[in-house]
Amino acid sequence: QGQLVESGGGLALPGGSLRLSCAASGASGVTFSRYNMGWFRQAPGKGREFVAAIRWTRDITNYGDSVQGRFTISRDNAKNTLYLQMANLKPEDTAVYYCAKDRYAYRSNLTPRIQEYDDWGQGTQVTVAS
Repeated sequence: QGQLVESGGGLALPGGSLRLSCAASGASGVTFSRYNMGWFRQAPGKGREFVAAIRWTRDITNYGDSVQGRFTISRDNAKNTLYLQMANLKPEDTAVYYCAKDRYAYRSNLTPRIQEYDDWGQGTQVTVAS
């Protein structure tokens, strides 16, 4: 286990943008480049929802239907950091956003299944309101 720390959340206007970061340290930092990484979110009173994932090779990404075309996931393996660029934000994007590490190193496929991620950050709040 290591440490994942999200940052960049806050208040945004509808139609606005935010960029989230997730810094990996400790054991997660040492092995960051070996694992697929994902972003999930949880709105009040709702279950945790898959947002996006990126392969450890950085060349393959996958998105949830609700954010496709508006959000972009990326990573910098040299900096042990995961990003989520969010554009054209909507009030329904309001949630706590979590980054997470895949359970298995070098997995070839991306998965949206929560149980396939075994290391989670503490979350960062994103609120979209006018």
